[in-house]
Amino acid sequence: MVTKPHPASNGSVGESKTAVVYVIDDDESIRLGLSDLVRSAGLHVETFESPKDFLASPKYDAPSCLILDVRLRGESGLEFQKEVIRRGVRMPILFMTGHGDIEMTVQAMKAGALDFFSKPFRDQDMLDAIGRAVGTMPSESRQNRQWRPFAHPTNR
Repeated sequence: MVTKPHPASNGSVGESKTAVVYVIDDDESIRLGLSDLVRSAGLHVETFESPKDFLASPKYDAPSCLILDVRLRGESGLEFQKEVIRRGVRMPILFMTGHGDIEMTVQAMKAGALDFFSKPFRDQDMLDAIGRAVGTMPSESRQNRQWRPFAHPTNR
């Protein structure tokens, strides 16, 4: 997996980096809404329609978190969470769903999700969760290691 310099950086080492929020949702209106919300908080956002698109994209060398829909067309966000964990990637995950139940929420949280939202959710609640998520990231010196497991994707 290729990492790329943060869009706000000038390439200098040790400079402060704005967090990057990755969003995976198959609903374009949700992606656009979250993109606007995250940008309004001064953060960089990258949106994806599927986990496959997310995995194929270079990642920024910056603190980050993933907002992941539970139910995607033909895919499960919960299964993707397991894949991320299996690969050893330490990135906070915030789940969201329009079709959740208690069992699903418990499963995601037990597997390490930082938070779980039912759609529609309050914007401030999501922003608060994003703030907590990027505050739990590994130190900058360990940041690149979070993406190494994606360098050699397994056959799915």
